[in-house]
Amino acid sequence: MRGLVLFVAGILVGLAAQTTIAQNQMRGVEMMNHVGINVPNIPDAIKYYTEKMGYREAFRATGADGQPTLVYLHISRNTFLELGQANAQRPAGFTHYGLVVDNIKDAVGTFKQRGITVSDPNVSANTKALLANITDPYMGRIELAELTPDSLHRKALDAWK
Repeated sequence: MRGLVLFVAGILVGLAAQTTIAQNQMRGVEMMNHVGINVPNIPDAIKYYTEKMGYREAFRATGADGQPTLVYLHISRNTFLELGQANAQRPAGFTHYGLVVDNIKDAVGTFKQRGITVSDPNVSANTKALLANITDPYMGRIELAELTPDSLHRKALDAWK
């Protein structure tokens, strides 16, 4: 139940951010595309979200043991739920929301000019997307993602039927 409440809260925060961005016409932000949560058991969470909620698995990353460490589920064509494995360093619950940007370097520069703490871009080892993270003083983290043609996100979006 706590996880569902956190998930809904994350969606609401994301929708508010999407609205704010649209109203401010933030150049370079294309859309909000995912909410991330850590769960105690990824296979159980996949079963719940696919069987009960009707989401479809989009892609996953696995650890050396073959177990999933990161799973993206399609909520709609452009919207995902990102499941991460909770552990002692990463407690269960809402972790972040993600914004797609058309150019990660430009977006990082714009946010830095505004005085926001944002990391330099890097390539995700798991998904091949270009990522940077904003440190949000109210909720923790906002992920910026440029979805390159090789990224698993882009491949999942392009494969949507």
